[in-house]
Amino acid sequence: MASIDASIAPARPARRTDWLGRSATFCYLAIAAGQLLFIAFILLYYYPPTLTGNFADWNRKPIITGFVAGDTAGNLFFAVHVLMAAVITFGGLVQLVPAIRSRWPAAHRWNGRLYLVSALTLALGGLWMTWGRGTWLNYVGAIGITLDALLIVLFAGLAWRAARSHRFADHRRWAIRLFAVASAVWFMRVGYMAWGLATGGAGIGKAMDGPFDLFLAFANSLLPLAVAELYLRAGARGTPLARQATAALLGASSLVILAGSAGAWMVMWGPYI
Repeated sequence: MASIDASIAPARPARRTDWLGRSATFCYLAIAAGQLLFIAFILLYYYPPTLTGNFADWNRKPIITGFVAGDTAGNLFFAVHVLMAAVITFGGLVQLVPAIRSRWPAAHRWNGRLYLVSALTLALGGLWMTWGRGTWLNYVGAIGITLDALLIVLFAGLAWRAARSHRFADHRRWAIRLFAVASAVWFMRVGYMAWGLATGGAGIGKAMDGPFDLFLAFANSLLPLAVAELYLRAGARGTPLARQATAALLGASSLVILAGSAGAWMVMWGPYI
């Protein structure tokens, strides 16, 4: 879902419509629309009480562990986590725009550094909140968060190493993979709402322990990563049939993302602003 950078693929003869490139652009726009709604929610819901020190307002929206009276260190850590969530979400969207990379390379580099630092900070913070603060409802969910954090750290390191070695094609591939797993928190919310709209919430448990909950605990990072990988491979050396099939997959994924994002705004985000 998150593989957007069509400039990775080698040039193709302009004999037919590049459906893969068009589908990738459509997918990016769907992701951008949904993530901008997520950013708006973070800015309007979390930023005012966080910046004013009124941390108790976090708990107006049901979350696993927000404000805890007397837990100064944990509350401050959570504050940093939610503030940086908006930074990394917007930074990732900017980083995937080829025009910015080509026209303003310095802005691309500095935004990339900020994105890597934010990704690592949020990944390590997520590990601490999961295992140090106990911000989880079941072990499967906690393991899924841990896997995602480890993938973020791995891909961030590989993206940075490739950039340092001036292997920019490899760098873009690792950056796209990083974007896929760094967006897992957002993908989870979109996934829940898309599934809820389609099935009425089948397989979702009260303690997030139903079959769909357990599936999404890992699919929120691994499924976007798998789609990104298919796109990268189809764009680089795929057959015409593989490119068309991947284009269809990206198109279908885009529709799911749009539906899930709209549902998330109506149910999870908008009512609390």
